[in-house]
Order: sequence, then structure tokens, then C-alpha cells
Amino acid sequence: MNETISFLEIQERFNSEWILLSDPETENGLEVKNGKLLWHSRDRDEVYRKAREFKPKHSAILYTGRLPQDAVIVL
Repeated sequence: MNETISFLEIQERFNSEWILLSDPETENGLEVKNGKLLWHSRDRDEVYRKAREFKPKHSAILYTGRLPQDAVIVL
């Protein structure tokens, strides 16, 4: 992996998956526009393990599915 991919492409290709990007380009409000695809998986823990393994200098982790209404997001 390591291809630059847009947010729209991510949503189209990876339904309900966790995505690890390096060097994300963001808009105002820190919305991700694109980045280099490092890893993707339906298993969130696997993506976090890969982030620790790859140790990207700048990264973003995205989820392309729907979060439950009672989900708590920690930044």
C-alpha cells in the first residue's frame, strides 16, 4: 500500500473499514481530504497495531462505517 488516495475514494473502496493514512492533507476543521494509504481493515485493533508498527510521523485513522449513536469519540 502507500498510494495517495482521496477521502471520496476511501469511502467508495473501503465500506465499514478502519483506514490508516500517513501525511493526511486536511481542510479547515481538520477534515481529511486525502493521504497515503498505509493499511485498512475491518478490525480497529489491527489498524492501531499497524500504526504502532509503521510509526508514521503524521497520520490519521478514519472509519468509513456508521458509528452507533451512543459511541463516544476521544481525540
